Amino acid sequence: MPIKRYARFFMRLAVALSIATFVALAQYAVWAWVNRGVEMTDAEQRIAGFAYSGYGRDQSPLTREYPKETELARDIDLLAKFTKRVRTYSSIDNAAVVPLTAKKGLKLTNGIWLDQSVEHNQREIEEGIRLANKYKHIDRLIVGNEAVLREDMTPDTLIFYLKTVKAGTRKPVSTAEPWHIWLKYPELADSVDFITAHLLPYHEGVPAEAAVAYAMQRYDELAKAYPKKKIVIGEIGWPSRGPAVEAAIPSRANEALFLRTFLSQERTRALDYYVMEAFDQPWKVALEGWAGAYWGVFSADREPKFALTGDVPRDIRWQSKAYEAAAYAFIPMVLIAYLLAGWSLWGRVWLTMLVQASVATLIVGINVPADYYLTPKDLAGLSVLIAATLITISVLLTHGYEFGEVLFKRIWKRRFAPLPALPPEEEPFVSIHLACYNEPPEMVIETIDSLARMNYRNFEVLVIDNNTAYEALWKPVEAHMAKLGPNFRFFHLRPWPGFKAGALNFALKETDPRAQVIGVVDADYVVDPDWIATLVPHFVDAPDVAVVQAPQAHRNWETQPFRRMCNWEFDGFFRIGMHHRNERNALIQHGTMTLVRRKFLDEVGAWSEWCICEDSELGLRLLRKGYDTRYVDRVLGKGLTPANFSAIKSQRFRWAFGAMQILKAHLPALLGRSRLNLAQRYHFLTGWFTWFGDALQLVFTFAALLWSILMIVAPESFGLPMTVLVAPMLGFMAFKTAMGPILYRRTMNCPWVDIAGASLLSAGISHAVARGIFAGIFKKKGEFVVTPKGWKAKRALAFFGPIREELGLLLALLVSVVSISLTLGVQDPAAKAWVAVLLFATIPYWAALGCQIASYWPEKAPQDNPASAS
Repeated sequence: MPIKRYARFFMRLAVALSIATFVALAQYAVWAWVNRGVEMTDAEQRIAGFAYSGYGRDQSPLTREYPKETELARDIDLLAKFTKRVRTYSSIDNAAVVPLTAKKGLKLTNGIWLDQSVEHNQREIEEGIRLANKYKHIDRLIVGNEAVLREDMTPDTLIFYLKTVKAGTRKPVSTAEPWHIWLKYPELADSVDFITAHLLPYHEGVPAEAAVAYAMQRYDELAKAYPKKKIVIGEIGWPSRGPAVEAAIPSRANEALFLRTFLSQERTRALDYYVMEAFDQPWKVALEGWAGAYWGVFSADREPKFALTGDVPRDIRWQSKAYEAAAYAFIPMVLIAYLLAGWSLWGRVWLTMLVQASVATLIVGINVPADYYLTPKDLAGLSVLIAATLITISVLLTHGYEFGEVLFKRIWKRRFAPLPALPPEEEPFVSIHLACYNEPPEMVIETIDSLARMNYRNFEVLVIDNNTAYEALWKPVEAHMAKLGPNFRFFHLRPWPGFKAGALNFALKETDPRAQVIGVVDADYVVDPDWIATLVPHFVDAPDVAVVQAPQAHRNWETQPFRRMCNWEFDGFFRIGMHHRNERNALIQHGTMTLVRRKFLDEVGAWSEWCICEDSELGLRLLRKGYDTRYVDRVLGKGLTPANFSAIKSQRFRWAFGAMQILKAHLPALLGRSRLNLAQRYHFLTGWFTWFGDALQLVFTFAALLWSILMIVAPESFGLPMTVLVAPMLGFMAFKTAMGPILYRRTMNCPWVDIAGASLLSAGISHAVARGIFAGIFKKKGEFVVTPKGWKAKRALAFFGPIREELGLLLALLVSVVSISLTLGVQDPAAKAWVAVLLFATIPYWAALGCQIASYWPEKAPQDNPASAS
């Protein structure tokens, strides 16, 4: 026997290891495919010159944090392997570059930085002249860099500075400006020994494929305008990251494409140029925006971004990320594959793939600071995005586990069915409690009559009407009850505290002492005659059973679209979620079609009047005592659907609010010492993740709107969120949205149109759920609002009342989409991703509008739409 047990253990472990290894290798293959090299022309010629600023990742002239001489020496040693020329921008900052380049035998075009400070300019000029006269390898000077373009000075002022420098040295002197500035100010060209032109097609919205040809056209235009002047290309290049400018899209591949195309041309050999630039300069973000940091051929960490020959991968660090993702996910995947041996092979593969994808997404987010140069503001935003991603992943994995168990579990250990009825002499006494408030009397009477027709003899029915003011509503019920005999008793309470729980607690005090089981049914339910007879035997069968729950179901829903949506949306939980929870005795008790052992109900202190979801709260207290709960998936009673969209919003708000009350009250037991087992804790902690996801959706919507506004009004400070973070979150959101309909299709006996309707309602109520979550978190007490079950005529404009918040958010999101598209364009992949996120965020609000329309849709004749079984 031990040998067989060990053999089974090693077989399960081998299968689990194989599954985890397969998924890890598959995700590596996906990384490799996504980052497959981009083919382009090789560039074998040497680079003529580099524009050079020596600042590292955390250094900046703006904060006076300068590189050490050893760091500058490292840079010059590296550049000497690729070029014979270097161009600098300042004679004061990082002055050690001058002797270092002399030592390595490099020619130096020394820069003199000019700005609006006369005093600073004078110091730069004096130092520039001194260095030029001292060092022979300085073969020319560039006085000012885009000073006219920045409007730091007029051309006349710049010409004055040029003449000052020319008077102090025999070295050739120029200034650096974009090509169009030279064409606009011919007098500037007359004042220099050579023209230093910047050719940066990215800033002009030229696509990378055409950018080199465009730059050469501008070069030729300058040469034609000034045929007697030597032209030096002071800057030519392409950024690897940044916002798109019309058709110009920054990327590592496009930077490589631009540089390789430029270097591979025979004409380039004859040009005097400086590639913009040697190393990425993160500090430039503050001056030039996002793209300013990413013009380097090398990263700020002095790593090459790409080679000049061979294919160019989209991410040079993809292999290390793939290894990290596989390593961190491997053990969880092995545990999942091992512990879920009761699932089919493909089910375990599917869930481990979901885990691997989640870990890979987190690895991408964690590596963003290494791939991007982030400001403190960016890091704060990244932290929020990663936190949101973690929550999204938690929701997704929770859904994925439920999804997988329902679809792939081969054997269910806790499947309970109705049991044969007991002989009359063995029937335990059952007290059925019906609480009502402001209900239509004919509806309540229908429920009472169905109870009177039950195939059970040993029971009583207590109807408690609490706080109904109008006698016309409760008097007919009282009169009807009087006709049904002594076991049907009616109580009218006014005033009475505690909402429904208060009424049920009153009923407990009036309950026949013989009662061993308490049944609770809502006022709109018509119960099956066998409800009590087939469920009560479960209490006899097992003495530790505290609750036996039958599903809630609906009637009279078949002929109206909104009621169909309500039916199928709600039915999904009882066909799917309740089985999932029942498997580990973690049932959510509901306030109707439920039976409770009276002894245990008294033991835990009856119904909690502080909680507006007293049914679910009672179930959790009973589980904390270690008792068993059972779910019997047989429809034994049907109620009415909510009357309209406003009614179901009110209902879900109450449920979400109550859920937060329960979570706050029982959190110590869920996290600390209690008799709850691990599976029960898991279900009660994660069972509300879907609603937390709705709350997150609302937070995300407001954050997205705020960020969109900031991008439009302050683009220099707020750019598009990184595609590497937005795209996976978008994918997770889409995947989560798709899981529900797929699960419905596999488990529910309903057509696609009803699946779509249920999905629409699920999305449409998310705003109400989110508001309920936040209200439950921040408020202590809530009000029990009865869900209306009957239609009431309203004014014409009342159509918009229940969805005014959703319509407001929908309009704001659509305005943001249009504004982003008009101001930032949609050429940039990041812009496309952000617009997609904004459009995705509109789904719940479109859904709310669709639900409201459906609730107003006219009734169909029964013969036109035959009923389906619930």
